Formats: sequence, C-alpha cells, structure tokens
Amino acid sequence: MLEPRKKIGLLFLPFTIITKKRFHFINCSDLLKTHRVIVVCSARSTDVKAKGTTTRLVKASDAVLSSDASNYQGIVQDILDDHLEAVQENICNEQIKSDLSSSLTDVCRRLKVFLEAAEVINEVSPKSKDIIVGTGEKLACEYIAAILQDKGVDAKYVNLEKIIDRHFDASHLDQTFYDYLAQRLATVVEECGNSVPVVTGYFGPCPGSILYSIGRGYTDLTAALIAVGVGAQELQVWKEVDGIFTADPRKVPTARLLKIITPEEAAELTYYGSEVIHPFTMEQVIRASIPIRIKNVQNPDGAGTVIFPDLLSRPTSSGGGSAEPSPSLSTPEMLLENGYMLDLSRRHPTAVTIKDEITVLNVHSNRKSVSHGFFARIFSILDKYGITVDLISTSEVHVSMALSDSVIERNLQPAIQELSSLGAVDILRNMAILSLVGKQMRNMVGVAGTMFQTLAQSGVNIEMISQGASEINISCVIHNSKSAVALRAIHENLISGIKRNLLDDPEVIKELKHRGLTNSLHSTMSELSLTSLKRK
Repeated sequence: MLEPRKKIGLLFLPFTIITKKRFHFINCSDLLKTHRVIVVCSARSTDVKAKGTTTRLVKASDAVLSSDASNYQGIVQDILDDHLEAVQENICNEQIKSDLSSSLTDVCRRLKVFLEAAEVINEVSPKSKDIIVGTGEKLACEYIAAILQDKGVDAKYVNLEKIIDRHFDASHLDQTFYDYLAQRLATVVEECGNSVPVVTGYFGPCPGSILYSIGRGYTDLTAALIAVGVGAQELQVWKEVDGIFTADPRKVPTARLLKIITPEEAAELTYYGSEVIHPFTMEQVIRASIPIRIKNVQNPDGAGTVIFPDLLSRPTSSGGGSAEPSPSLSTPEMLLENGYMLDLSRRHPTAVTIKDEITVLNVHSNRKSVSHGFFARIFSILDKYGITVDLISTSEVHVSMALSDSVIERNLQPAIQELSSLGAVDILRNMAILSLVGKQMRNMVGVAGTMFQTLAQSGVNIEMISQGASEINISCVIHNSKSAVALRAIHENLISGIKRNLLDDPEVIKELKHRGLTNSLHSTMSELSLTSLKRK
C-alpha cells in the first residue's frame, strides 16, 4: 500500500537520452517527499532520430528478411555497446554496474536468438516486430532503474510485456480496451508499494500488433493510461524541447514558448508537423481532467507548456483513479493572460506549423459530372493500399489530396494505376502543408485573408487550400522550397506582434463585470494561477 502522504499521483515520462559523454538525469528527490512518482520510459533516443534505439530495432527486423541478413547482428551489438558504455560512464556502484551490464547483455542475447529464429522461418510477423521493437524499452528501463538505485532512490524495474491477460478483438479496439488497460496498469504500479516504479512504455503484444493498432507513440499512451488509472495530479512528458512554441524555434527565431494551450490546438499542431504528443494519447488524459505538462530533460527547471483540461465548462469524466486536477490551470486570469477568452475562444491565432515532404495526388474525373460512387471508389482504393490523406479539396469533377511522407512508394504506384480508371491522375512532389492554428479560428474575422495575402507578398504560391468545418486551423499546401519563408512570414504578420494579455482589455473587463468575476480576478485567482505555472 502507498503511504497516506503520497495519495496524489504524479507521473513522469522521461524520454531517455543516453548519448556518449552525456546523460540527463531528472532529480526527483524533493518530489518524492510529497508525491507518488512513477517513471515511464521510452527507448533510448539521440539528437539524430535515425540513430535512436527504436529506429535501429526496426531496421534490424527488416534486415532479417534482406539479402544480407547478418546485418541485424551488428545492429543489436551496436545498441548493446551504446548502453554498456553509458553504464560505465554514469553508474558508480560496482555491484549495480556489474548486475546491470549482465542483464543488458542477456536481453540483447535473447533478441539475437529471436532474430535468428525469424531468419530461419523467413518471416517477421506484426507481433514479432512488436517484440523486437519493445526490447528498446526494456534496456532503457533497466538502465534508468539502476541509475536511480545508484543515487539512493528505491526504484523498481517493471516489465509490462505480459500485462494483457484478456482477449480483445483486434478489429474493434474501442475505449473498453483502454479503460481495462488503465486499470491493469494501476494495479501493477500499486504492487510496487513505496518503491518508484520504472515502467516500460511497451506493454506487450497488443491485439492486432502494437505498432499497427497504436503506432510508435505507444510509450506516450502507456504513460497516459497510468496517469488515468492512478488518478495522477499531472502527467509530465519530458522531451528535448522546452515545450510547445508558436512556431518551430529552429526555423523562426522569434517563436515564443506557450505557457498554456488547449488540447484541441495541441492535437492540431501534432498532426500537422509539431512533435508534441499523440492526439489519442492526449484524449485519454484530458477526458479524466488531468493536465499534461511538456518539459525539457535538458532544462528541468523550466515551467514548460501545460495542455489543460477545460475545467470551466467541461464536465469531469471519471477515470480509473481519483485525480485531483489543479483548478488554477484554467482560472479566468490564467486564460486571459495567455490570450484566451473565458469561452476559450481567441482573437488571434495561437501557432503556425509546417509539415514537410508532402505528396499531392490529383484525380480529375473522366466524366462531365461525378457519379455518386466517385469519392467512395477513390477512398476504397486508398484504403486498400493503406494510404492516409492529410488534407482534401474537391470540386465537381476534381479531387486533390495531400498525402503524408509516411506513404510507401511501392503502395502508391499500384494505387495510382487503379485510380487512373476513374480519370486523369497527376502527382506533385516536394510539397508542404502550412497550418495556422487557433481555438475557434472561424470567429477570427479577416485571418484567412491576411494569411493568404501575406503568402502572396512573400512570393509563395498556394497549390491547395483546406479549412472545411474545422474551427481549429486553416491549412494550405505550398512548395517545400518555400516552407521556411512562408513559416516566418505568417508568424511575423499574424502571431509575433500581437497583444496576448487580455486582462486590461475593455471588452473583457465588461464581460467579467457581467459575470461578477472582477473582484476575485487579481487576488486569489492571481495567486493560484501564477504559482501553478512558475513552479518547477
């Protein structure tokens, strides 16, 4: 059982960085005095995504079926060597160092045997690939648990690979499955008592394959479900950035850090290029009224960005635990300080993002008018080859679709051949999706006009426009070579110089007086909200 003083769950998600001569350790000693700390680990990552453990393990599984199958042995050995080097550099206690080195070596030995067996039968099934890729989380979690133990923290490594003990239909994984998983994860965490659980992001073979059903963001999902299951006060997602910015700071020097953002806006930014947190993962936490804080492993004292549940208007849904959400995250003052009206609408866009390496597929019907089955046939062909559409724009006889860079070329070509039976098909490559994001964008009069005028003045041609019924974003497709110019121009004209703080806005003050909130706005509300975002 947990100690009474640790009744509030606080969940950490460090995306482990183990590179040569560097290891970022987040000191949680002070938090352990007042909070129940749970650590969920993804596989080791580096500054270069292609050199990360998960990416290399995917390559190893692909190498098994290649002409030079022996490549996978070298990949696994390199992964082991990287982890063993980190052990030697970062762990002081000789016994812990020796035990960990032996354990990591054994994990990689078993992986090599598994890959050899796959080579013999010349098959890597989806579940086999799950097991191969899941090895990365095992290595990382054993390492993090040992690091904590070496620093005097009572930590316990928790392997989730056999946690699912019920049958679920892979073709119908609905919310029932995720509610069940949240309860199971909470039970496993509770069994650790007062030790700090260091939990693998990989939770074993999932119905239909974890990579296919959930994707590579399954570690985020594990952390989210644990937060829901234990009723965490806050989910902290540790990445290599300070939080969510108004634009990519590497491309736009004037981009600023957002203190708070709505779940809907964060989801749009993630989908259209900003690597924040998977929208489905975010939904699991937000529906339980648990805020998510994005923090930087290289800057642990930074406040980060809070993705806050709408506690002012949204009814609290019951998760597996009893969360104690911080009401200060959506007080009137906190919202107004960051440009949100009390109904969470905004007067100006929140951020702009770009999604590179997009392919545009145009289908022009060979008939004068489109039959009622025209669109159905197009999407059935795309579905047949597993092709996902990011944006779509239509006219009476023409359909334009923006396809993400995840589309596999060998799937695209046969799809184009089948689509040719419906009409003329042409492809535009090296394109990018530019998305302007803001809560209730449709209420921002003149924003679309300003956006397109700004692009025209910057010499950026628009190939495709999509807004539709979405109130969150306006998106357009431009050429890749113009993406940086367009991003900076839109940020400068629509976001950078805009007044954000609405506390002294006459219309806002009038509305606050109407609601009877002005008396408390600068006293108790101020103390609550500012403390929340300035704490470390």
